[in-house]
Amino acid sequence: MKTEDAIYTTHDLAVGYRNGKTAVTLLHGLNLSLEKGKLVALLGQNGAGKSTLLRALTCDERPLSGTIEVNGRNLADMSQKDRSRLIGLVSTERIQAGALTVTELVGLGRQPHTGFLGRLDDEDHEIVRQAMEDAGIIGKAGEYMSSLSDGERQKAMIAKALAQQTPIIVLDEPTAFLDVASRIECMRLLHKLAREQSKAVLLSSHDISQSLLLADELWVITRERNLITGTTEQVVMSGAMNKVFDNASIVFNSNLCDYEAQLPVVGSVKLSCNDLRLRRCMVNALLRNGVAINEDSHITLRVNDIDDITTSTGHIIHNIKDIATLFQ
Repeated sequence: MKTEDAIYTTHDLAVGYRNGKTAVTLLHGLNLSLEKGKLVALLGQNGAGKSTLLRALTCDERPLSGTIEVNGRNLADMSQKDRSRLIGLVSTERIQAGALTVTELVGLGRQPHTGFLGRLDDEDHEIVRQAMEDAGIIGKAGEYMSSLSDGERQKAMIAKALAQQTPIIVLDEPTAFLDVASRIECMRLLHKLAREQSKAVLLSSHDISQSLLLADELWVITRERNLITGTTEQVVMSGAMNKVFDNASIVFNSNLCDYEAQLPVVGSVKLSCNDLRLRRCMVNALLRNGVAINEDSHITLRVNDIDDITTSTGHIIHNIKDIATLFQ
């Protein structure tokens, strides 16, 4: 999907790898674009080609064919230094930087802008300080990277990318090693940076719920290795999320904005519940016990509280598991 506001575009791009003299294509015919001020999430199952695509998009590896342009300039014709002034990369690899302080690590982001000796002047030091503040890691500025939690290390890496002052930031699985709270915090930070600093931010992720909540656009690689792009709402409504995994027992629940297991169903009920939070809990509990929700079911389940459940047939339910017995 291309727009007039795109800062980054690809033209008929093909990516993959070479096995000897043979080129193995994973994705092809890609005409993609990134805009300033937007967060884009790249989704797909393991082995779909997400990391391969990101490496090609950042010129870490050459694409098999096609071109990449930033502000109308061919990325392949630029020097490494010029590219690093345009694209900041946050890799999923755990770097060996334990002996560096946070400030020293973030300062490495200034390399594309410093002289041959890499010395930082007063302006560079202020940019580093501001990057740490924007990434929420300024409180750890003097601490060694080895002493940080995974979430703090990721903030430091994002601050390093911010110190590069690039219009584009690309992140490969930035939440891979993080706990739930840190994943949410990381995604919210990237969303904020895209909006407030007008960055074009592209990340690959397995965190479906947060990606759908915060990403402006999705790039979804299907199990057939087609790449479907669009606004988050367009992609979800298109049904593309159910084309990601090979496993037919894994389905996308558009109400929960996440994947769930498709368990064997013994029957269905119509659910009457006015409390939205309680309703979601009941839907999960019912599915876990083999009962689906169907508005056309002849049995209505009335739920006033977790311990106050009755059916239209007059049964009083004391345990969720007992509902399955209605269909025996």
